[in-house]
Amino acid sequence: MKVKPLGDRVLVKVEMMEEKTKGGIYIPDSKKEKTQYGEVVEVGTDEKLKEMGLKKGVKVLFEKFSGTDVTIDAEEYLVLKKTNILAIIED
Repeated sequence: MKVKPLGDRVLVKVEMMEEKTKGGIYIPDSKKEKTQYGEVVEVGTDEKLKEMGLKKGVKVLFEKFSGTDVTIDAEEYLVLKKTNILAIIED
């Protein structure tokens, strides 16, 4: 299924937190926090999103507990407004 966000919204594939720490300790699901970064999958129609540098494949940092969780073809995504995006992550 193909999903195209409307207006100033962005579809983001949330990066999953690692299940094991660097020291080798496994983290139970109940203690995992929701991550605050992910990769842009689709961008809405608002031209200001392009001016911000948002496009497919860009990694972004977003506000904690923001957006709407959606499941598409058994994959978890987040629909965010441009105001929820805090920064672009550069390698």
